[in-house]
Amino acid sequence: MSWEESTRQKMLHLKLPTDPRWVNIAQMQIEDILVDHAYCEQKAASSCISLIVRFNDLEELVDTLTPIVAEEWGHFERVMDQLKKRGLKFGPQRKDEYVAKLNEFVKKGGSRMQQLTEYLLMNALIEARSCERFKLLSQNIEDSDLQKFYYELMISEAGHYVTFIEMARKYYDPEKVNKRWQEWLTYEAEVLKNMELRGDRMH
Repeated sequence: MSWEESTRQKMLHLKLPTDPRWVNIAQMQIEDILVDHAYCEQKAASSCISLIVRFNDLEELVDTLTPIVAEEWGHFERVMDQLKKRGLKFGPQRKDEYVAKLNEFVKKGGSRMQQLTEYLLMNALIEARSCERFKLLSQNIEDSDLQKFYYELMISEAGHYVTFIEMARKYYDPEKVNKRWQEWLTYEAEVLKNMELRGDRMH
């Protein structure tokens, strides 16, 4: 069985596993990875805040996403601590090609709930990919402190992924959500397949 097939069975339904060489490259650029990770956590919190503001009338959505904002910001603070512990600097934000490509797949127009579904599914996908990469780091990186750190974050991100999917199914037709989710998964696999393998980016 190829590494693609064996890894696929252990993932959060992602259709293409991360190339195992990514961990080795990332380990050699740990400052870049931590800086990029910090920005990812900041953007995750901001994304949830945007949904809360835009769909403020959906009480359950607001109640569900509010603690996720706090948790993502807590992750940001923890990544910043990891940088400081290593005497590393928090550098400027880099272009996030991965998220930019996902944004291109968001369907424009449609009902308000369709729009909500699109962004919930995109967030779920980002969390799923983050979870997969945290798992790779927790299992393969040499730094034992970072192993523990990324294992803890892997568990958290998996919970967020499930939450976003469940929220989408609550506010829109579950069958349509499931169909669209498969389309997102297929698209994301193609995005990853065509992206340059870089060790200075979390995605």
